[in-house]
Parts: sequence; structure tokens; C-alpha cells
Amino acid sequence: MQRSLVLDPKKCTGCMQCEMACSLENEGYVVPARSRIRVFAFHDEGRYAPFTCTQCSEAWCLHACPVEAITIDASTGAKVVHDTVCVGCKVCTIACPFGTINYASNSGKVIKCDLCGGEPACAHACPTGAITYQDADQTGLDRMRRWAGESLSSATAQ
Repeated sequence: MQRSLVLDPKKCTGCMQCEMACSLENEGYVVPARSRIRVFAFHDEGRYAPFTCTQCSEAWCLHACPVEAITIDASTGAKVVHDTVCVGCKVCTIACPFGTINYASNSGKVIKCDLCGGEPACAHACPTGAITYQDADQTGLDRMRRWAGESLSSATAQ
């Protein structure tokens, strides 16, 4: 069973616990600038949105890498960058249409979410449930049920 991160901006408070947990898990110390997840702040609207690699099935980053430093983890489906192979050319950062692969100047390599080997630190750290790790086949089910409920409520109200 493949699982995926589900990000719900409506539940995000901007606490940045996900960024801190990610950097601690991947870097060994808390430095949000090296996190593989970001929380975008929409200050004018007073809201926040967590954002990270969606682990695309098309995986443009993987196909663009000239040295094949990005592979698919068979157990999680995550597209994983192998530091020992990556040459830091940044072609994958250009290929990613979502901008979720970043160049780390301290290592000269790229970094991206690898789902922490199946135990995403960001999801464990999120106190509001804005980030969850769910069965990939069910990630749209709750949204569909809410939409169906809202549609039914408006139809009966008329």
C-alpha cells in the first residue's frame, strides 16, 4: 500500500513545527532553511499553507537528472536523491514544475522530501493535523465526502 502526505492549509496555524522537525530529521539540527517542507505565509489574508514535494507519478525531476541520482523508493514511492551520485547540477530543480527541489549550498547537492523513509517527521510534528500521512488511494476521499455533503445540503436548502 502506497501512502502520501496530505496537506490541509485550512488547518495550518503557521507554527513551523513541520519545518523544524524536517530539518532535525534530515540535517541533525534545527535549521528551517534546510527543511524539505515549507510553510508559506499569506500575511494579508492571515493564513498559512504547508508545501512540499508531491512525489509526482510523472517525476520530471527523476527523468531530468543526467546522472540518475534520483530513484524511486520501492516501499514508499518517494523520489529519493542519492547524495553520493548527485553532482549538484540543479537540472532537477529546473524540471520540477512545483519548485519543491532545492539546492543546498552547504553540500553542493539538491534536497527534496523523501517521506523520511515512510515515517514523515513533519506529519508526526504537526499539532493541528494540517499534515497527515495517509493511504494514497484514500487521500481525496474525505474531500469528496465533504463536497458531496455540501452539495446535498445546498440542494435540500433550496
